[in-house]
Amino acid sequence: MGDRSVPCQGPPITLFQSALSRARSVLESFIEGFSGTIICDGYSAYDKLKGVSFANCFAHVRRYWLKADSKNGRIGVNFCDDLYRLERKFKHLTPSKRRKKRQKYSKPIVDKFLEWVETSPFLGKNTLAKTAEYTLNRVNGLRAFLNDGRIEIDNNPAENAIRPNILGRKNWLFSVSKAGAGSNAICLSIAETAKSNSVDFYEYIKKLFTDLPNLSIHQNPEISDQYLPWSKMIQTECKK
Repeated sequence: MGDRSVPCQGPPITLFQSALSRARSVLESFIEGFSGTIICDGYSAYDKLKGVSFANCFAHVRRYWLKADSKNGRIGVNFCDDLYRLERKFKHLTPSKRRKKRQKYSKPIVDKFLEWVETSPFLGKNTLAKTAEYTLNRVNGLRAFLNDGRIEIDNNPAENAIRPNILGRKNWLFSVSKAGAGSNAICLSIAETAKSNSVDFYEYIKKLFTDLPNLSIHQNPEISDQYLPWSKMIQTECKK
């Protein structure tokens, strides 16, 4: 399981957790103590968690319409592309200004898109009908980004962060240690967080291995703050 913070909420943090299943209890444990919004693909096991609301990912929706290779499929993709063109324009705005722009320009597109899906006769069990059902089952989550400028339109940053792990899993196919998987998640979390903060990971890990054994971190845990990827010292000494 991978999670990545959104850019407007401080320095980017990527956090991985190893688990043997995608059960609801796994996410409940992962987000214990957290309250806010999670952007995800709409996996049904994660519905109605206490203290958490969900925003759904337009990249997943677009992918479904793209796979529905047809005239209607292209129409669905075009709606999504129109929203992404606007998001590129709004990217560097403050959350409050982005919300206002979304309400003025993005909301009419979302309204028109969902109305088109709801009123079109997509029947049966074909790819197009399943795509329409997938979209309509996530209406509230797909609208969430319109009302909060802090929410991203998709969870692509988290998916991109976990991709190296997915691509490489055949390399450790017979590594079955649960403890090893947990250690791997910690290492990946450090690596991806460093990368997303524009830190050279080799220089960063070299500094950690050089400095940390000689510091009294257990007695003075606040020292570790100086070694986080976004700290002034690390940004100065390990910047790409």
